[in-house]
Amino acid sequence: MLNDKIVVVDYGMGNLHSVVKSLSRLGGEVLSSSDADIILSASKLILPGVGHFAKAMENIQSLSLDAVLHQAVLENKIPVLGICLGMQLMSQYSEEGQQKGLGWFDANVVRFDFRSTDHLRIPHMGWNQLSFSDPHPMLIDVDLSDEFYFVHAYHWQCNNAAYTVANTNYSYPFASAVARSHIWGVQFHPEKSRMGGEKILRNFLFHRFEDVTE
Repeated sequence: MLNDKIVVVDYGMGNLHSVVKSLSRLGGEVLSSSDADIILSASKLILPGVGHFAKAMENIQSLSLDAVLHQAVLENKIPVLGICLGMQLMSQYSEEGQQKGLGWFDANVVRFDFRSTDHLRIPHMGWNQLSFSDPHPMLIDVDLSDEFYFVHAYHWQCNNAAYTVANTNYSYPFASAVARSHIWGVQFHPEKSRMGGEKILRNFLFHRFEDVTE
């Protein structure tokens, strides 16, 4: 069992119940909150998200959570996992609403572009796999055969390949799992991804993040 207090950040756009339920099954104290004091006292944070990028940033800013999150993650070095839109919010900028993000990674968010011979549907919705070669704590026990649930029309365009932990192919490869020290993000929904998703959540919850230097 964990002794950590896991806080799922509530900014009004997330699948909070499913995320809290999935995390609670793995042990530890889990709650959702938009309260600054609770967020800053967390052992680890989850930044979830479903919906429109610009609206999400508007909500975060209206609740003054942008400053709270910067303090928690960049100054206090609290480990954080961004899920789906939550991962996208960690970027510099998104085409969805022409909006700046939190800026924690050198990456932009762009819409899938299938102007070639492919005629795949947008959004990318359903089960897909991860492609990875280098080991990372996020991927402990994850197999190439594990499937993860995606639902998104926009994806990361990462300007630093060192941040990419895993890619997924949907007409072309895109970054589906990223990490920078104690800041992790996944484009899929681990809380909806059965055993594969449970492995990702477990790895985040039980990783000690003892060498945070940034």
